Amino acid sequence: DLIKQAEPFNPTYHLNQLTSKIEINENDILVETDKGTSIKCKSVVIAAGAGSFVPRKLPAEGADQLENKNIFYSVKKRTDFQDKNILIIGGGDSALDYVMGFQGIAKKVSLVHRRKEFKGVQDSVNKVMSLVDKGEVNFNMGSLKNVSLNERGKVTVTLDDDKIIDDIDAIFPFFGLKIELGPIAEWGLNLEKNHISVNTENFETSVPKIFAVGDICIYPGKLKLILSGFHEAALAAKKMFEYCHSDKKYVFRYTTSSSDLQKKLGVK
Repeated sequence: DLIKQAEPFNPTYHLNQLTSKIEINENDILVETDKGTSIKCKSVVIAAGAGSFVPRKLPAEGADQLENKNIFYSVKKRTDFQDKNILIIGGGDSALDYVMGFQGIAKKVSLVHRRKEFKGVQDSVNKVMSLVDKGEVNFNMGSLKNVSLNERGKVTVTLDDDKIIDDIDAIFPFFGLKIELGPIAEWGLNLEKNHISVNTENFETSVPKIFAVGDICIYPGKLKLILSGFHEAALAAKKMFEYCHSDKKYVFRYTTSSSDLQKKLGVK
């Protein structure tokens, strides 16, 4: 339990936030998040795994203007779409689950998939097609070519065969996930195949005072193991101590022999 092990050091956690900007100044680094949090620090360590998993966007003309207004990639409360006309796009488990999940909630549910065959588990496919046969779900084979708002403030969808689906309140596309570095890619770091290059002496990046450990970093002989991540973090922490406490002497101690550390950590 790493959180429990960190408790004696009283860390501050800023959860459910995305680091959107890093500004490196002469004496400190300013970190800003998408929630408006600002943090001043002496060094930064990036432990972002393989990056963030983000949904593949709807590749239809006009979709960008409707993001988070009429086009959504997930939903917390299905009841927010009570009595709405819902369009779901895709043929995997997520799409099929949403089709079934909106039954009894949405006024109308439509499903669009580019072919008759589905990738979801067969039981879900059978249940959805049963709803189609009963007329409780409208199924259209094809892909979206264009989306736009009509005069009633609802979405008009044009398929690749020019068929029109009108008066849609919300669209849920499910085309799978992709890995993105997000804002990290804009921080001026040396990148190699969506990974951050580091030196193996202290895992500092090409930008002084910024470090990278874990799956996000890359170097010759890299092994993506938890054990390797701890090793990388330990060497990075040693170098960060110099940046954070330039006026103090670095003292290397072991929990097996240091009474101060044993007391702080509550071990014997």
